Amino acid sequence: MEAEAAKLIGAGIATSGMIGAGVGLGVLFGNYLQAAIRNPSGAASQQTMLFLGMALTETMGLFSFVVSLIILFG
Repeated sequence: MEAEAAKLIGAGIATSGMIGAGVGLGVLFGNYLQAAIRNPSGAASQQTMLFLGMALTETMGLFSFVVSLIILFG
């Protein structure tokens, strides 16, 4: 196997972490929406935790993207 092909395969595998981030965001917002519909008065108090969880989940996806760029161009 050539080195360039191995780099491309490794970068593709490294970006699979972005799939987990997408699934995590879907689960996070889906569960928040269900909770907000069931108890609208408590939804406002949980909104800061929603945004914190969103930021942490999205950061993991960005880390996997940066790792794939490092593999490709490093």
